[in-house]
Amino acid sequence: MLEIFGAGFGRTGTLSLKTALEMLGFGPCHHMLGLFEDPDSIALWQAAARGEPVDWAQVYTGYRSSADWPGAAFWRQITAAVPEAKVILTERAPDAWYASAENSIYAAAVAPLPDDADPLFAQVRQMSLDVVWNGVFDGRFADKQHALQVFERHNTAVKEELDPARLLVFEVAQGWEPLCEFLGVPVPDEPFPRSNDRAAFAAHIAQRRSAGGTVGPAD
Repeated sequence: MLEIFGAGFGRTGTLSLKTALEMLGFGPCHHMLGLFEDPDSIALWQAAARGEPVDWAQVYTGYRSSADWPGAAFWRQITAAVPEAKVILTERAPDAWYASAENSIYAAAVAPLPDDADPLFAQVRQMSLDVVWNGVFDGRFADKQHALQVFERHNTAVKEELDPARLLVFEVAQGWEPLCEFLGVPVPDEPFPRSNDRAAFAAHIAQRRSAGGTVGPAD
């Protein structure tokens, strides 16, 4: 079961966090991109979006950590189900977060699918619509002020509702030191991972959208 749960929204450095946790020995780390390798779990996330009971132990079987959506959308349920897990809230300046999300993961979710779309990409995209864009953001992500309010309410709620001893509020620009101190592990010799700039994301998504393409990350 989970030892570490990332409660931050996508595009707050979640892929960098995933990579860092795996480098520190807390892998595998669940992340949106991993659904392309575990398509059977997509139905579980769609059930959660419908408000149906979900066995979180089943969802996270084989994982030691989690970051990114879809997990972050259900942070209250998951942190209650695994009360011993440490929680990391990745943060980013709100306007920078919105611009990044709008031009990457949101654009990928709402763009028309090509005729030769990869069926698995279509499944993951529909799940992201159900959980994130029509769920977390009530179908109103394009309304920037609404989206920013949702983002800021989420971050505030995580910080107010969880035991501070259990929580690390973290910006990936801070690097290894606060993360390693929180987890009680040595700082690696390698540089802290900096994953997934916006241009790389766009290139990956363009490939994944067509059948036979490769996975696109959602940092």
